[in-house]
Amino acid sequence: MPHKRILVTGGAGFIGSHLCETLLEQGNEVICLDNLFTGRKENISHLMDNPRFEFVQHDVTEPIYMECDQIYNLACPASPPHYQHDPIKTAKTNVLGALHVLGLAKRCRARVLQASTSEVYGDPEVHPQPEGYRGYVNPHGIRSCYDEGKRMAETLFFDYHRQHGVDIKVVRIFNTYGPKMRPDDGRVVSNFIMQALKGEDVTVYGDGRQTRSFCYVSDLVDGMTRMMGSRDGFTGPVNLGNPGEFTMLELAKLVLDLTGSRSKLVYKPLPQDDPAQRRPVIDLAGRELGWEPTVPLEDGLLLTIRYFGNMLASGSEE
Repeated sequence: MPHKRILVTGGAGFIGSHLCETLLEQGNEVICLDNLFTGRKENISHLMDNPRFEFVQHDVTEPIYMECDQIYNLACPASPPHYQHDPIKTAKTNVLGALHVLGLAKRCRARVLQASTSEVYGDPEVHPQPEGYRGYVNPHGIRSCYDEGKRMAETLFFDYHRQHGVDIKVVRIFNTYGPKMRPDDGRVVSNFIMQALKGEDVTVYGDGRQTRSFCYVSDLVDGMTRMMGSRDGFTGPVNLGNPGEFTMLELAKLVLDLTGSRSKLVYKPLPQDDPAQRRPVIDLAGRELGWEPTVPLEDGLLLTIRYFGNMLASGSEE
């Protein structure tokens, strides 16, 4: 199988950097494009000496000019504190970013994969969530810049496919965790682990009964690369996530147990539009991609705890 020249937007981010590593291991040329708003050069520093790796600091809200065979579009802040920091910029990153990668894919005749999100389902009235569920999203809440931005990106991908014949793939990513998450990410796994390791109070929002499903990053990257290599004409969208469902209290207690921390649980009000439950139906990924997650939550958490522990020990926490 010939090796490809692959563009990864958001490639210095948490998931993007793991994806770059995997694509290089497969023998491809990789162009990592990132504006470093939430991405970190530390995530890709070990790749810089690889002659098949190139880093380009660029913002996807501006046009992209290069040659490539495939594009993975991951560019966008993904945690609520980061995407709510500048909601207009978040919406532009989703919409203009999609337009620019689609324009590039059209010109280069490249296959392009959109990293969409389970947030397109909003606070779901259907549980668990299959791909055919159209979602229950607040179009003018504090999360809308991300939720509706990703929904609009999906719209653009399918319109470019229908109108211009662009070869698209769309995956909807559910909660993902693992090494290279930012310690200030604001997402539940990094929050709980950092608070537990520092001996700080562990913050639970609401009553802690809201649920999430947690997919280890290596499983997610495997699903994304399988989707990119899937049969012609299969566009998705496809859910990628771990169907194991845990309450926030269960996760908090597991993190405390695995870290040996004596931190106390404290409860704070639930943020606006925070989904009550989230779990993917992954039957389509199983049928089309032969994919299912393999890393149990406890194993993945131990690897993530070790990463953050090393970060704290070295003083490299941001």
